[in-house]
Amino acid sequence: MTVRCELCPKFCVIEPGQSGECRIRVNVDGKLCAVTYGFPSAVHVDPVEKKPLNHFLPGTSIYSLATVGCNLHCKNCQNWEISQCNPEDASAMRLPPDRLPQLAKRHGCKSVAYTYTDPIVYYEYALDCSIKARELGLRNVLVTAGYINPAPLRELCKYVDAANIDLKAFSDKFYREVCSATLKPVLDTLVTARSMGVLVEVTNLLIPTLNDGDTDIRNLCNWIKRNLGAETPIHFSRFFPRYKMRHLPSTPPETLERARQIAVASGLQHVYAGNVFMRDASNTRCPSCHELLVERVGYRILANNLDDGKCPKCRKEIHGVWK
Repeated sequence: MTVRCELCPKFCVIEPGQSGECRIRVNVDGKLCAVTYGFPSAVHVDPVEKKPLNHFLPGTSIYSLATVGCNLHCKNCQNWEISQCNPEDASAMRLPPDRLPQLAKRHGCKSVAYTYTDPIVYYEYALDCSIKARELGLRNVLVTAGYINPAPLRELCKYVDAANIDLKAFSDKFYREVCSATLKPVLDTLVTARSMGVLVEVTNLLIPTLNDGDTDIRNLCNWIKRNLGAETPIHFSRFFPRYKMRHLPSTPPETLERARQIAVASGLQHVYAGNVFMRDASNTRCPSCHELLVERVGYRILANNLDDGKCPKCRKEIHGVWK
C-alpha cells in the first residue's frame, strides 16, 4: 500500500519500496521509515560561529552531525555529495541518540548541531537526539532550510535553543526554479520558531543575477524586521560556484557590502557577511552606541567584551544567548 509523508509541504505519496523526494524516508511494507535513523554520515566538532551563529554561546564548540538526504534540491548546494546522496550509497557510523550527548561532552561541547544536510528529513533522529542532549544539560541547534510542516516543527522546537534558518531568497519563483520548493512554508517556519522562543539567526546566500538585486534584499530585510524583529541577526553569505551552478561567478565582496548597507538602512541591528574577509563583517556591535562587543576573525573570537549579556558602555541588553 502507498503511504503519504506529512513531514514537509511536499506531502510525498510513496509507493512500496520507494522513497520520498528526500531519499531517506522509505515505504517499507506499508510503513514509512526513516532509514538513516541513528546512522550519521558526517560528525564533527565545529566552532559555533561556523553554523553560522554569532549570538549564541560565542567561542564555544558544538558537536555537529548529519545523515544523508534533503527535501530540497538546490542547484547551488555546497554539500550536494551527501544531501543528494542515496542512503545505500553513503558511508555512515552508528550513533544512537543516547550515545550522542556523551560524545559531545567528552569533546568539550556545550551544544549539539543538526546541520550539513537538513535535519528536517532526519526528523525523528534529530528529535530524539535533542531530547537526550537536553537531559544531560546540552543545548540544541538546527541549521536548516526550514521546509517543514507546522505540527512537527512545533514538537521539535520544544527542544531547540537556537536555529540558523536559510532564507534563500524573498521570491517564490527562485524557490521553485532553484530549490524545487516554495517560499511561504519557510517564512512560516521562521515565525513559528521565533514565537516558540528559539533564538533565530537568518542566512541569505547572495547568488549573482538570481537574488542579489537591491529590491530583493530590501524586501527580505523589511520582512525580517516586521515579522521577526529588528534585533534578529542576518548573515549575507558569499556564493561560490558549486554543483549545478558552476557557470555563475562568485559573489563580489561589493555585493555583500551593499547588502549590509541596505539591511542597516532597513533598521536591522545585527548584520553580518559570511564566506568573505571584510572589515567588521563578523563583529558584533551594540546597536545603541556601536561599541565593539565581540570581535571575530573568521570563526575565531579575538575579544568578547559583553558584560552579562549587556553592552559594557551603555548597558543595553544585547539580543542573544550568551552563557
